[in-house]
Amino acid sequence: MEMQQVRYFVALAGTLNFTRAAEQCNVSQPALTRAIQQLEHELGGPLFHRERGNTHLSELGRMMLPYLQTVEESARAARDQARAAKKLERATLTIGTMCTIGPGLISDLLIRYQAAHPNVEVRVIDTGGPEMIEMLEKGDLEVAVVGVPDELPDSLHQLPIFEENFVILLPANHRLCTSNPIRAAELHDEPYVSRSNCEVFAPVRKALTDRGIYLRQVFSSPRDDWVQGMIKAGLGLGFFPEFSVTDPDLVVRPLVDPSFSRTIYLATVRGRPHSPAVGAFVQEARRYPWPATRQAA
Repeated sequence: MEMQQVRYFVALAGTLNFTRAAEQCNVSQPALTRAIQQLEHELGGPLFHRERGNTHLSELGRMMLPYLQTVEESARAARDQARAAKKLERATLTIGTMCTIGPGLISDLLIRYQAAHPNVEVRVIDTGGPEMIEMLEKGDLEVAVVGVPDELPDSLHQLPIFEENFVILLPANHRLCTSNPIRAAELHDEPYVSRSNCEVFAPVRKALTDRGIYLRQVFSSPRDDWVQGMIKAGLGLGFFPEFSVTDPDLVVRPLVDPSFSRTIYLATVRGRPHSPAVGAFVQEARRYPWPATRQAA
């Protein structure tokens, strides 16, 4: 059974006139007649009784009508949805963003995107880097904003969008506030408030311990707002990506000797066909004014 046969049958059932049905379907009457005859052959009986001046549905035709109307309506809805998606109307875009990336940057990008494409429903999934890469490869995400210490898999197309340094966060009365920048050796034996979702701290910790620098972890949380709250309360210092700092009362200092940074990428699956909504989001990310002094090459 072909879709044109279904369409011709529904049109003829509505008009009960071969000439008008052919005109409605924009085909010749012989072509419509042949299609109806082929459909009758496939369904095993006549769908219409053709009497002089009186064409009407057969019993089989009446039985088939609601089913074939549903097929024709579903096909029309699918075509309409496809056209809407192509025009970015009634489309859905699922984006992943690592929970350690500055919320201000991501929210501003999403606001710009939705202002330009108001009919696209944007769904944002916030999780850790490894989980996000797995979801992207499985197709649960269409595009992801991600930055991890290791190389991203070759299966992903990677567009570098910005680079950021890691900084030290201090309460306003901390002794290290007078140091600008802070040298890593000054951190030795300091109380440390840990971001348990920090993807880079394992290699950072090793780099510091290789230099004989040890921090005393006194608190750990996956929530950056809690970590910043504990630092502000004076529990210890913190280690943050610079654009993830949201509390204006904290003192931010560069870390040097050594310093640490990361590149944030816009990632999609290499070779996978993408919707127009994904393409529009990538273009918006390319135009977005990422922090100018930290632009990735």
